[in-house]
Amino acid sequence: MPVAPNFTSTLSKDWTINFTQCAPNGYLKYTDLCNLLQLTAAAHSETGGISFMDMQEFDQAWVLSRMRVEITKLPKSGDIVTVKTWINSLENSRSVRALEMHLNGEKIVGSETFWAVFNTKKRRPEPLALPYEHFQLYPEKRATIEGFSKISLNHDKEIVFEKTVFLSDLDIVNHVNNVKYLEWCMDLVDENLILNQKLESFEMNFMKELSFKDTVIIHESISASDAVFSITKEEKACFALQLNWSNPK
Repeated sequence: MPVAPNFTSTLSKDWTINFTQCAPNGYLKYTDLCNLLQLTAAAHSETGGISFMDMQEFDQAWVLSRMRVEITKLPKSGDIVTVKTWINSLENSRSVRALEMHLNGEKIVGSETFWAVFNTKKRRPEPLALPYEHFQLYPEKRATIEGFSKISLNHDKEIVFEKTVFLSDLDIVNHVNNVKYLEWCMDLVDENLILNQKLESFEMNFMKELSFKDTVIIHESISASDAVFSITKEEKACFALQLNWSNPK
């Protein structure tokens, strides 16, 4: 699709939180939070002419490489939230996009995301084939307090789960959807930390794609202030997640 007549370099989109997106405590699940952020990013790329369907003409797609999310509080079922997004940087095959979620005029979530252009046939990164110069960039306008950090996988960890990739784990790019990694790990967390909203921030690093029927191992390392998960295939790291707790006790 061409660039939409109403295209702007920043986008705001309202979402109504429904009961299917909520945990037993009535508040938005962290996985569905990530889905809403990414759906807003997709809506912005669509108005700007660089959506999935646009890029598929060149066998390309945006894939998420890193994501940091900082949370003040979560919306609950029935709330109407506004998600705002803009691009910090966009060059060749890489882009950093900022997102914020607001409730009743108050910012409650900030996220920084790092995306790569991925050739869906060659299964490797490459420069974006579509024009993008019409996007104004906002390198100084940050959505998070902290930027991306290196998730350390060198500390002691234990194997907590082994999993086979099922069809339901795959997305339109034919690899495991990024939110699925988060879901697999969050299912292994103490439920009281989740239900009592002790998660202050989390960061994800996607290193290698996973495909149908791959067998993976989930590792965990826990301290008083955070939990680090890693997912490996044939002893090679594919994904890392760090969950940072606020007053966990």
